[in-house]
Amino acid sequence: MTVLVFGRSGQVASELRLLGPCIALGRDEADLEDPAACRAAIERHGPAAVVNAAAFTAVDQAETQEALATRINGEAPGEMARACAARGIPFVHLSTDYVFDGTGTAPWRPSDPVAPQNAYGRSKLAGEEAVRAAGGIHAILRTSWVFSARGANFVKTMLRLSQTRDALNVVDDQIGGPTPADAIAAACMTIARQLAADPAGSGTYHFSGAPDTSWESFARETFSRAGRPVAVTGIPTSAYPTPARRPLNSRMDCSSLTRTFGIERPDWRDGLDRVLAQLGQVD
Repeated sequence: MTVLVFGRSGQVASELRLLGPCIALGRDEADLEDPAACRAAIERHGPAAVVNAAAFTAVDQAETQEALATRINGEAPGEMARACAARGIPFVHLSTDYVFDGTGTAPWRPSDPVAPQNAYGRSKLAGEEAVRAAGGIHAILRTSWVFSARGANFVKTMLRLSQTRDALNVVDDQIGGPTPADAIAAACMTIARQLAADPAGSGTYHFSGAPDTSWESFARETFSRAGRPVAVTGIPTSAYPTPARRPLNSRMDCSSLTRTFGIERPDWRDGLDRVLAQLGQVD
């Protein structure tokens, strides 16, 4: 089946392009700042399924550009979903754990009440609501802590800092599941194929890497596996203020995804090894 992907150079979109066959659209072909252009792209290409892997992801920047973030993360997915609903084809939309308030210690379930604490989370929630309201065949896939060998992410930032620093302070009270972008891409394709065969699986799902960990532990594992002698000291979120409030609890209950689509949580340590190999950091 031919899948139309919104996004071309982002982490997940780059991995989707490797799985093919797919048509990946960059901003020059479908600018999410113009939601109507997204609908037009679907009508023009006539795919068998659509995956939205494009988004406004600058979390702190969204605090001062919420209207733009909401147009890209909220209005554009709504147009995509309505176009897919009109054609009767599956729409897979990527979302985030930031739609929750980030408190507690229990893994978030798809059915838990949402209460985003920052502009980015509000914009992504607007997208979820628009996708559901379209009434078509869809899967909203909430994920977290995405990393890969491409684009900007925590692993690449840690490796860059390790070139000039032998000690780093890293937040240790935010807990979640780092998620390899290639695993997300594979999950999206599996979901799209299964929804095309059986639309009954439409709904909202969670997908994150296992086991849950802290940013501090993620950094330590990255340096250990890359052979970088960097001393890591854990610090609380309060010692690293940012414009946008970050969730302390990003744990996600992914069991419904396994039950419906047979997709298990990936071990992020295996994904980290793949990324480090792609970056030439390990033999």
